[in-house]
Amino acid sequence: MKHVVVGWFEIPVKNMERAISFYETVFDCKLDRHQMETIDMAWFPWDHEQGGAGGSLVKNEEFYTPSEDGVQVYFSSEDVKIELARIKKAGGEIIQSKTLISPEIGYMALFLDSEGNRIALHSLK
Repeated sequence: MKHVVVGWFEIPVKNMERAISFYETVFDCKLDRHQMETIDMAWFPWDHEQGGAGGSLVKNEEFYTPSEDGVQVYFSSEDVKIELARIKKAGGEIIQSKTLISPEIGYMALFLDSEGNRIALHSLK
């Protein structure tokens, strides 16, 4: 079987300023905002040499609607409890606290972001 790798992801938003504030607070990072014709994007920090998928917040009412029922994006973490501690303060809601998947796979947690998207965290500890 061929190895399939995620190369990019997009998280839909209704209010870009609120969403940027939410994700910058939760992940303690700076997003890079870009206007591309009718599409408003805020890119997560990413270094292609370090691996993993890059991604963006996207505001485009013609193509995207935030939802807790769509594709599940997992953000890697050193320890999911770090980001979980920031969720409520940033305007989100924890929907599943830190949970052991298995000793070999690690832990996960689920939250709703400021826009109503269901997002996940994963860590080995």
